[in-house]
Amino acid sequence: MRLLMVDGKCNICGERVRLARDRQELSQEQLAAKIQLNGHALTQKAISRIEMGLRIVPDYEIPLLADALKVDPLWLIGLKDIEN
Repeated sequence: MRLLMVDGKCNICGERVRLARDRQELSQEQLAAKIQLNGHALTQKAISRIEMGLRIVPDYEIPLLADALKVDPLWLIGLKDIEN
């Protein structure tokens, strides 16, 4: 299987994950903990790799990230210009 990249990144949501996390003044560890409380094992290292564009974000993780960050999933993937 060949890994497809966009602008040298493995995902399109990493920059917005970082933006939303910074706006809420959450550390990567705090964001990972919020997601873990919802039953998904996402670590601080995984959050870091997502934000740097080094980790693929499967579709089922988009709503988990959006919920933890209190943003619209469509904003997170760049289909909306405004956060909710």
